[in-house]
Amino acid sequence: MTPEEWTAVRLSLLVATTATLASLPAGIAVAWLLARRRFWGKGLVDTLVHLPLVMPPVVTGYLLLLSFGRRAPFGAFLAETLGIVFSFRWTGAALACAVMGFPLMVRAIRLSIEAVDPRLEAAAGTLGARPAWVFATVTLPLCLPGIIAGAILCFAKAMGEFGATITFVSNIPGETQTLPTLIYSLLQVPGGDSGALRLTLVSIAISMLALLGSEWLARRVAVRQPAT
Repeated sequence: MTPEEWTAVRLSLLVATTATLASLPAGIAVAWLLARRRFWGKGLVDTLVHLPLVMPPVVTGYLLLLSFGRRAPFGAFLAETLGIVFSFRWTGAALACAVMGFPLMVRAIRLSIEAVDPRLEAAAGTLGARPAWVFATVTLPLCLPGIIAGAILCFAKAMGEFGATITFVSNIPGETQTLPTLIYSLLQVPGGDSGALRLTLVSIAISMLALLGSEWLARRVAVRQPAT
């Protein structure tokens, strides 16, 4: 593999890992809110969470550009006050991947939380445990396989994200050029087929390792749960 290809692999792993870890706390919170609470506008929140799944990725990327570009309201505020720049940076690629993978993460975690028997949480509450402690000691351990599955789904989606990323942060080598965008670039030049094939095989290998790791972790958690 060429240095350019290795750079794209490392950048893709960095972007996918950052997107997954950054969106995980919010994903757990939103999933719990949708699974355990009734409130006005719940259907709207659910729709907004899952909207990136049904919208064209290019539209999502364009909306991010309008919101977090250098001259956009949020983008200008973050750049001037905190020094955080998303447009045409790898951080913007991580943001785009997080937005695209967030619905998959929330859905997996929500289904796992809904599978937890509410009577267990109620029993802990009757013993004097506060809601936050009930969640941390009862709900969270029981839905851990769903959290792992949601995180892996988000990571896999981030590794393969193309449309939103290239629209929001372009395809800059060494800065925003991830595996999918480099594969696309190689397919546009004569003789780039071999490089595209190499990167395709690398992408498949990373995805398989992620799925196998998720299955192994889920089984380890399932084995330990009865003992707790």
